[in-house]
Amino acid sequence: MDLRRMSGVEELSRVVQLFTNPLLSIVYSSDNWSIKGRVLSRPLFLLAIFWFSLAMPLRPQTPVAGAAQLAAGDGSTSGLFRKVLENQKRMDLAMEQFEHTERTELRKVGTSSTSPEAKVYRVFPAGTGMDKLPLSPDAKPVNAQSYITELEKLEKALVWAAQRGPAQDEAHAKAERKRKERNELLDATREAFIFTWAGEEIRGDRKLIKYTLVPNPNYKATTRNGMIFQRVRGTVWIDEATSQLARIDGYVTEDISIALFVAKVYKGSHFMQERYEVEPGLWLPSFQQYDFDGRKFFVPIAIHERTFFSNYRRVGPPSEAVAVVRAELSKLKGSPADP
Repeated sequence: MDLRRMSGVEELSRVVQLFTNPLLSIVYSSDNWSIKGRVLSRPLFLLAIFWFSLAMPLRPQTPVAGAAQLAAGDGSTSGLFRKVLENQKRMDLAMEQFEHTERTELRKVGTSSTSPEAKVYRVFPAGTGMDKLPLSPDAKPVNAQSYITELEKLEKALVWAAQRGPAQDEAHAKAERKRKERNELLDATREAFIFTWAGEEIRGDRKLIKYTLVPNPNYKATTRNGMIFQRVRGTVWIDEATSQLARIDGYVTEDISIALFVAKVYKGSHFMQERYEVEPGLWLPSFQQYDFDGRKFFVPIAIHERTFFSNYRRVGPPSEAVAVVRAELSKLKGSPADP
């Protein structure tokens, strides 16, 4: 898929998300039977702070200890958050085999419009990243022929990703390096923050354990991303029975400079995300919200958006996902699917 030119607001949004969103996604562009990866969304920073984005095995081999058991077992929150982090790492892997629909509502500050701008995408795993197919506001293809064209490009990308060769090995190695970076940031949060028990809440038929988190004054950051930890506070809700992250809510306590002062996120900016169990053992995002104010160079920028996640479906690795795409193409074209 062609990567579209971004506006100034979208460019800053991309930069902000690199440091703030829990679900790191890589959107791929197919070109002449090859794919090129670019990070467009699902930031690294909040992912590291709040362990979001994107899965524990669907049917674990052994039972997962509950939050209450872990907290009682070692007399501190250390064991609990170790389990939460490990769950989140597995969540990342599982998300690479699930497609879903994203509806983002963007409210532009300074305009006369009272209705937010809505962008809807079908997000599909494309080997070592995620591909985004644009949809209409009612989650339908905008144009039948253009949608078929997009699916054909996705099919080529999946075929390419399922093969072995130097280019594929390089792409997988790059994805693995990014995964390693995410995991290292996730692990760093156990030392970067002080977690304090703040009570229990009931959500539906599940009990959530609530913790506040504040920067640890004794934490010595060794990376630029780690230094940002000192400028964020928040609250996390953890499912007691599974030690899975159910919700995070945080805010920026000091201005954050990004990319050598090219951009800045202002104090008071807010973010949150909710996650639900979409299948046994699989906790994925259902809703997230950003309310960021800042600047790019000397131009004020405001980012206020809400994203709804739905229609999760497992499509598997590229060798399996390509069959899903081919079957859909066959149906749209009105001809038998390729064997």
